[in-house]
Parts: sequence; structure tokens; C-alpha cells
Amino acid sequence: MITLIQGAIMMAYAIAGLFFFKFWRSTRDRLFAMFAVAFWILALNYAVFTPTRLPDETLPLHYTIRALAFLIILLGIADKNRSRRRR
Repeated sequence: MITLIQGAIMMAYAIAGLFFFKFWRSTRDRLFAMFAVAFWILALNYAVFTPTRLPDETLPLHYTIRALAFLIILLGIADKNRSRRRR
């Protein structure tokens, strides 16, 4: 049952990435591109680690990959706010 739920989470991350990619294609705003990449990294995290059936998600590698995705989101937000101040 846990594998099914993790698969659904992975699919939701991938679909969210597709939506942000679609918004990026129509607006060419880097924020949407960074969000898409971050969500795809989170989806890839589940895609790689769910089949391995590691008993514990508290391994440093899991957190490092998630931290990378959230760092990309934070950089995108900071970039968006910085570009507004220049105008």
C-alpha cells in the first residue's frame, strides 16, 4: 500500500512539473521553469527510491535531493523578487 501511495505522490509531482513547464512555455518566466525543474526532481526522487524499498526515508541522500529541489524553488522566488526591484 505504501508503494501505491508513493507512486501517486510521484505522479502528482510529475504532473505539477508539467503544468509549470506549460506556464513557462507561454510566459517564458524563469520562475515557472525553476518550479518545473524542482517538481521533476522531487518526482525523480520518488521514482528512484520507491522501487528500492529502502526501509527508512531519513537517509541523508533523500534529504539532500529534497533540499536541492526546495533550494531551486527558493532561488526562483529570490530571482523573481530581484527582477521586480530593478524595474
